[in-house]
Amino acid sequence: MPNRKRVRSGVQWEDIVAYSRAVQVGNVIEVAGTTAVNKQGEFVGENDPYEQTLFIIRKAEEALNELGADLSDVIRTRIYVTNIEDWETVGKAHGDCFRGIYPVTTLVEVSRLIDPRLLVEIEFSAVMREVIE
Repeated sequence: MPNRKRVRSGVQWEDIVAYSRAVQVGNVIEVAGTTAVNKQGEFVGENDPYEQTLFIIRKAEEALNELGADLSDVIRTRIYVTNIEDWETVGKAHGDCFRGIYPVTTLVEVSRLIDPRLLVEIEFSAVMREVIE
């Protein structure tokens, strides 16, 4: 099996649950469900699904960058929202970041996330055109 590379972002849940922000195997990168919590553990964009979505995508982009990838390598996003009425706002933020890339996506409503201040969680799958060793 090719070398496995990991990115950790330092949020409290990574140690509790024993997971990584992103894992790369070969040219495939999976980014864990990502929410709007910064490195200091502070919630970003409270009551603002657009701001949360932008923050989440930028946070995932940082993890991809650490592995030598970027948003143009993303082929799939899975978006979880706590209120399906936010789909247009969340979709606009997603579109603002992925215009021209057009990954496949899924957007579903869930009953809740790990904290009620979190309105959006997104997973990302990416395939790098080249693997840089």
